[in-house]
Amino acid sequence: MERPIILASASPRRQQLLLQLGLKFSVEPSYLDENPDTTMDFGPLAAKMAHSKAMAVASKHDEGLVIGADTIVVLDDRILGKPGTFEEAEEMLRNLSGRWHKVFTGVSLVDAATKRHIKEFEESRVKFKVLSSLEIQNYIKTGEPMDKAGAYGIQGKGALFIEKIEGDYYNIVGLPLFKLSQMLKHFDITIL
Repeated sequence: MERPIILASASPRRQQLLLQLGLKFSVEPSYLDENPDTTMDFGPLAAKMAHSKAMAVASKHDEGLVIGADTIVVLDDRILGKPGTFEEAEEMLRNLSGRWHKVFTGVSLVDAATKRHIKEFEESRVKFKVLSSLEIQNYIKTGEPMDKAGAYGIQGKGALFIEKIEGDYYNIVGLPLFKLSQMLKHFDITIL
């Protein structure tokens, strides 16, 4: 019998990426309200937060492979979370305008039966074009920035702001698919 896969995330983008790979999975968000440990490096921090989410869900199951993920957007060594207000979104976008920033996504896989796990992270760099005030205002009016770290979605209208990327595009969306596929092999799951 095939081991069930459980995604410990409510993110529709992560769900879409797993569907893109042809994986069958259920969704069970962890709803962990974690305050990031700002003394840690950003990559290991993203991996730790992803692992906490995966473990929270795995602890409720006797079987299955749980996938946890956490994405952190960093500008000037400062984490840009999800904006709470339109004003915060505007400030984030103004700060990102014309500059490079980093995106880290931590991924953790936990076997619910044995609690065997691995956790890793991916890092990408993103360069924004210079944004006009009108572009920022019009983008905020779409509502797209409000549920996304860094106040933009590269897979949506936010793509219009991205001049250049270095690294894994899917990492910026929220789930580095190449790294995930390599990690799944440790649990005898091969996609192709």
